[in-house]
This record gives sequence, structure tokens and C-alpha cells, in this order.
Amino acid sequence: MTGIIQLAHGSGGLESQQLIRELFFAAFDNPLLAEAEDAALIDGSKLAVSTDSFTVSPLFFPGGDIGKLAVAGTLNDVAMRGARPEYLTVAFIIEEGLEIDVLRRVVSSMNKELAVSGARIIAGDTKVVPRGAIDQLMINTTGFGTLIRDCNMRRISAGDHLIISGPVARHGACIFAAREEISIKGLMSDCCSLWPAIAPLHEAGLDIHAMRDATRGGVSAVFNEWAQQTGLTFSLRQDDIPVSAEVRGFSEILGIDPYVLACEGVFVLAAAPVDSAAVIDLLHRHGHPQAALVGTAEVVQGQATVLLHSAYGTKRRMEYPSGEILPRIC
Repeated sequence: MTGIIQLAHGSGGLESQQLIRELFFAAFDNPLLAEAEDAALIDGSKLAVSTDSFTVSPLFFPGGDIGKLAVAGTLNDVAMRGARPEYLTVAFIIEEGLEIDVLRRVVSSMNKELAVSGARIIAGDTKVVPRGAIDQLMINTTGFGTLIRDCNMRRISAGDHLIISGPVARHGACIFAAREEISIKGLMSDCCSLWPAIAPLHEAGLDIHAMRDATRGGVSAVFNEWAQQTGLTFSLRQDDIPVSAEVRGFSEILGIDPYVLACEGVFVLAAAPVDSAAVIDLLHRHGHPQAALVGTAEVVQGQATVLLHSAYGTKRRMEYPSGEILPRIC
């Protein structure tokens, strides 16, 4: 791999995957890393670990802020592996000149979001860099949790039902609108901790094979990565994918595909068909009233792709996101 780093390398799309696999995976190759899950399981234990860095601009946006996002985002990655989120470490990189009151608001928001999952911050670090070295504030968090049921994409099999927990693309659309000072009534980020919705699924003993929160690259990135890793075709019904009226209008006006825009409170899961109705019912009862069955995983000879079926009987590929989608959304 040669050339220079571009914003597209951080978008969660094809360029991100190329950077990760050709540079980082090649350099740091080991079986745990090669699993390419949102969280890794430490050898021989039930400890799940995930890390993430947050550079979102603006720091505060409708429905959240960088602090809430830093806590929820990393704890969600732990939860996606099927682990109960319990601990976080946090590192703050602060630009000289940031107002203390701004930092206090961020920390207060983090504390409030920790309470949602019952997690605790147990270690941290603070660095201050000269004015202009970064844009105000960046946060890194590392999350730890105890495995309840191992959920990973290698467990996905033909026939699995595919469920999306709620309306897609709200975070990406919200950040874009806030950054460009576009006023869209009712448009808010979906940023939230997902453990309160996932815990009941485990308690009910439902056969969930894999979960993934649809952050950078949106649901398109999730389904395309699953197709590449499993060799299966993911057939989706376009009309069943929940999209809010605000996001639909935003996407149509700007010509942006909502399936590639980030979510921060919506996840995709693959479940055994016998349990999919119960999964959806529990999601409806625990804060995700628009959760929906959107398709199935299938064996299609010579294909490992994502197909989007319309109500008119046509179908098209849901392409892997590519290019500079929207930088600094998380």
C-alpha cells in the first residue's frame, strides 16, 4: 500500500478496509485481531475489550455530544460481542484555550451515560496540546465487559433472519446538518447506549448469532462486511428498512444514500429464524419500537453480496461505501 492518507481512509468504507487490512492487519497479525469484530475476546477468558477514538465536529449536536458518544460508542462495541459492558478507560486530548465549562459539560454528559449501562471509568489520561494542534477536544475510550454469549459474524448461517433495531442514518444526517447549519425540524442523532435493549435478549436465551452497530459506513458497511467474511448473500427488502421522514427528506434533497450514513444507536443482528419474532418484540418493548425484520442470509451460487429488493420486484446491489462519505461524525 502506497500514497498518502486521505479523509476517505477514516470513513468506514472500502478505503478504511484497505488501510486496516493491508497495513494494520499485516503489521500486527494475530488470531484475535484477525477476527475483525467490534470487540475482542482475550484468550481463555470471558473478557471482551474494545477501543475507539472520538473526534466529532461539532462537539455538541442535537441528541448528544462528544462525551455521550465516547461512552455509548465504545460500550456499544463491547455489547455487540455479547458482553455486559462494565468498565472504561478514558484519555482526553485537549486543545489549549478550551473553556473549562465546555469540558465540564462533556464530563457531566459522560457520567450520565455511564449510568445507563452501569459502567465505571477506572483509569485515564489527560494531555493538553498547543492551540491549533487539534480542534478543541478529542477523546479515546477503551471498554471492558464480561461475555454472556459470544456473538460474532462467523456464527451467521444461511437462513438467518436479519433485523435492524431502528431508523437508520440519523446520526450521520444530524452531524452533517449541524456542521453545515442546515435546519431540519425533528432531526436528531440516535446516539445512545444499547445495553438496555440487548440485555433482555440474553436474559430470554434467544439464539442471536451476530450483532453490529451501524456506525461509520452505516448499515451498508455492516452487511457488506458480513457478506465478505461469511461468503453469504444478504437479501434485504428496501421498504422494510426503517428510515425516518426527516432523514428521507434530507437524503433526497442532498442526494445522499441513507444506507451509508452513520448510526450511533441502531444495530443490525442476525438471529435464528425461530427466535426473530421474539427478538423484535423485546426490542419494541425496550426502547426500539421501529425494530424490523428486513431480510435473510442466503447461499447464492458464486455470490457473496448484498441485494436490495424493491416492492416492484427489482433488485440492486447495496454497494460497499466508498470515498469521503462524511468525516468526523464520531
